[in-house]
Amino acid sequence: MHMHKLEKIWLIFGLAALIVFLSTIGVSAFYLGNKPPSCLTTVDPEKVDQTAPFNKPGLHKVEGKDWDYELVFVAQAFAYTPTQVTVPLGAKVKVIATTKDVVHGLEVAGTNINMMLEPGYVSEYTTTFDKEGEYLIVCNEYCGTGHHLMSSKIEVKK
Repeated sequence: MHMHKLEKIWLIFGLAALIVFLSTIGVSAFYLGNKPPSCLTTVDPEKVDQTAPFNKPGLHKVEGKDWDYELVFVAQAFAYTPTQVTVPLGAKVKVIATTKDVVHGLEVAGTNINMMLEPGYVSEYTTTFDKEGEYLIVCNEYCGTGHHLMSSKIEVKK
């Protein structure tokens, strides 16, 4: 089989790029131990209701942290707990969430909050609510036949 000189060059370049890419990913994942952010904190999905802070979902004022409030959500079959929460305008909030059953999403429409919730892992996001109004929370990961019914609401007031 005869190959043109430029074909050989591109083939060698493509294989070299593939080897460099796979080596970088392999070193990062296995040697350095890099993991996705959701792997930092874990929780037993069968004991979410007995594990702090998920045993008391909702908005809680905190002292001595870089944020003013912690907003704790628990996702489960076609529902979020709590279903509605009121946040003070201008508050810096750390959203902490997990799920008890299957993979869910937690997207707050109109903000940059978009988390994937996986059983056994805790997802966190810190933000400041600077605009007054109602923010709809929807599940953006298909989780079953009642997926379209899964929602919650954050109301930001003065």
